[in-house]
Amino acid sequence: MNMDSITVVLSFLVLLTCAPWCIYSEDRRLVNMTLVRNASSLGAYCLDGSLPAYHLDRGFGAGARNWLLQFEGGGWCNDIKSCLDRAQTRRGSTRYMSKVEVFSGILSNNASLNPDFYNWNRVKLRYCDGASFAGDAKFDNGTSLLYFRGQRIWQAILLDLLPKGLGQAKKALLSGCSAGGLATFLHCDNFTSYLPKNASVKCLSDAGFFLDERDIGLNHTMRYFYKDLVSLQGVEQNLNKNCTSSNLYPTQCFFPQYALPYIRTPFFILNSAYDVYQFHHALVPPAADPHGHWYHCKLNPAVCNAVQLYTLQGFRKYMLQTLRFFLISSRRGGMFINSCFAHCQSELQDTWFAPDSPRVNNKTIAQAVGDWYFGRNISKEIDCAYPCDNTCHNLIG
Repeated sequence: MNMDSITVVLSFLVLLTCAPWCIYSEDRRLVNMTLVRNASSLGAYCLDGSLPAYHLDRGFGAGARNWLLQFEGGGWCNDIKSCLDRAQTRRGSTRYMSKVEVFSGILSNNASLNPDFYNWNRVKLRYCDGASFAGDAKFDNGTSLLYFRGQRIWQAILLDLLPKGLGQAKKALLSGCSAGGLATFLHCDNFTSYLPKNASVKCLSDAGFFLDERDIGLNHTMRYFYKDLVSLQGVEQNLNKNCTSSNLYPTQCFFPQYALPYIRTPFFILNSAYDVYQFHHALVPPAADPHGHWYHCKLNPAVCNAVQLYTLQGFRKYMLQTLRFFLISSRRGGMFINSCFAHCQSELQDTWFAPDSPRVNNKTIAQAVGDWYFGRNISKEIDCAYPCDNTCHNLIG
């Protein structure tokens, strides 16, 4: 939903008001922003120095003591210029963010649209640090000032939510999309440490399994990008200690494939084997395709030539190889790896739970996640290779 649409909806506020913190728009829920007023005492600031924020929609009924926290996604910045640019947008400052957010998909409060989590306390953590909520540093050259305080933002939001009921949670799920999905790998076990010992705590990453894979030019584009990011934003100190002490290159523990074996909390991985963001920025970044040979293939996989399809199938094969140990050895883990050209599928109603939602083994994403969380069934679903799946919503764009 764009800002114009939100404005139209807000004009009907008088008719649609349901509580001080929310309004309805037909089948959509709009939830107001909460600034973390005490964040400054922790030095927790967005890139530009503004206060961090979240959106909380209260649970009810049987879900009143259950909590779902969703990290917002939105890429990263790994050098001063890109972070200065980012600080002047909604990705680096709450000043530029929309003050209301649509809660749909896994965040919906409608039982018919989100059957397992609709009545939980649902929270969207706004993303404004550029390092998946994991940095702890500051840049100040006398003229420009940047706060790399993602780790402190994460802590400040938790401390704000604990007295609001999170501290007495019976069930909890930490989730996130894209850069927020990567954040769940980084913060999953830490999240567990804040909650009651008898709480059922689990984590879900949506489109956050970013691979340490070579691009079509045989360069380690993502590896060097993350290396610069970790160095600039002071992330290494907040990475999994067991991972960093066991890895010859500790900064690589920012990659989920290296962090995953050390996560103790039950984990679910939701990802497309042809993730559009990784396809466009990691496998075929613009620098690796200066003449645009992949231009049409990126827009429509149906027109990819044989060599391009072979490359895409190789990317899928590598993803499944890196997940093989998790698939076989994790008794409490779950996964849903489909073959759609998409990126982030849990917050979109059409892909989360709808009559024509993507399916693997005739199971929707919402059903797979619910089966895993509540222990109803083993939930490790892997799709056949493209183009066999006709349930996909190929969100290329």
